[in-house]
Amino acid sequence: MRRKRGIPPSPLPQRHGVDAVRIRLPWQGGWATVRDHLVERLAAGGGVVDAMFAEGLFVGEGGLRLTAETAYEPGMFVWFHRELPDEERVPFPVDVVYRDEHIVVADKPHFLATTPRGSHVAETALARLRRELDLPELGAAHRLDRLTAGLVLFTVRPAERGAYQSLFRDRLIGKEYEAVAPHVPGLALPRTVRSRIVKERGVPAAREVPGQPNAVTRVELAEHRDRLGRYRLTPRTGQTHQLRVHMSALGVPLLGDPLYPEVTGPVPAGDFRRPLQLLARVLEFTDPVTGLDHRFVSGRELEAWSAFGAWSAGAAGGR
Repeated sequence: MRRKRGIPPSPLPQRHGVDAVRIRLPWQGGWATVRDHLVERLAAGGGVVDAMFAEGLFVGEGGLRLTAETAYEPGMFVWFHRELPDEERVPFPVDVVYRDEHIVVADKPHFLATTPRGSHVAETALARLRRELDLPELGAAHRLDRLTAGLVLFTVRPAERGAYQSLFRDRLIGKEYEAVAPHVPGLALPRTVRSRIVKERGVPAAREVPGQPNAVTRVELAEHRDRLGRYRLTPRTGQTHQLRVHMSALGVPLLGDPLYPEVTGPVPAGDFRRPLQLLARVLEFTDPVTGLDHRFVSGRELEAWSAFGAWSAGAAGGR
């Protein structure tokens, strides 16, 4: 019978601002030992898992060291620290726009992931801020794509994270983005774009498909210079790559975009020359904990607009 219980706190401290990995053993399964399950689950090979057991890297509740002979217990929690990948440092700061005892609003640079994921772990906005602000319990209320710059909302207290996440889930937060893309004189703007977007796991680019719209974006042309336009984008939904997909579908793909309208390959590590020209410019909301009305504005500028001459020759496409 399943035991109903909450998630216990991690017995392992953070490393470089990164939490230990937590695994809960399945309630059903035929494994004799914790080791047998981890060899299958982690797909790291028995030799790797055995070496980690030998070093005492797997622990249970209360920091109890697990061994290769520890019996399998359904529902048991196991913690360990993953080996950090060899990451390329993103040479741009994460600027703090606002901080109080409940939230931190940061202005994230291009190329820096918001939270640990895949090959980006310690070199993420969350891990950096935890270290720099000495806030080990800091959490992200939402995420920006690694290639997108701008405002991100973080929460200081884990117990309050859900309240701030609900602002995004319930569409109670105002978001405004700025983008630079080709200027097409015949494109009728402003307009509201509605479509159905799907993003398949393992496939880099999202795509539009027939069906009930799940993505809505207001697109306005703020100004233009010759062949370049500066656009104001107001999303009403939050599908993956929504703004990039909608702008590409309008025939004005964002400058510096390696996925739309064509996948040109991933941006090589260490290549910071042509960032995606997309910026989360404004966050506006009523604080669900304090009741204060907030409006934050990014201090960053899109390079293609501020350095017009260097980018204008490539205005017809991405990288």
